[in-house]
Amino acid sequence: MSVKKYKSLQEFYPFYLSEHQNFTSRILHFIGTGLVLLALITGVLFHDWRFLAIIPFLGYGFAWIGHFFFEKNKPATFQYPFYSLASDFILFWDLLSGKQPFRTK
Repeated sequence: MSVKKYKSLQEFYPFYLSEHQNFTSRILHFIGTGLVLLALITGVLFHDWRFLAIIPFLGYGFAWIGHFFFEKNKPATFQYPFYSLASDFILFWDLLSGKQPFRTK
């Protein structure tokens, strides 16, 4: 089985959405990305690097729990780290704005 090679974020994002159909997984991704943004802002505002150091644990921790326990699939991060990271933020804003629903099924 050959793996599809995505050449743009626009091409990758529909695949990303197909791997994020589970309600609980979407909630976990939303929480993780929100905490990443909060830690980034807090770290910069208070000049405290410890907030920046926990960013990978917040983002990946919530997302990977969603994938391994609820989606039952492998995170796209392993194959497409930059597209996946960008897609996390796009999904966050799409969920926040109502462009994407939390429930897909």
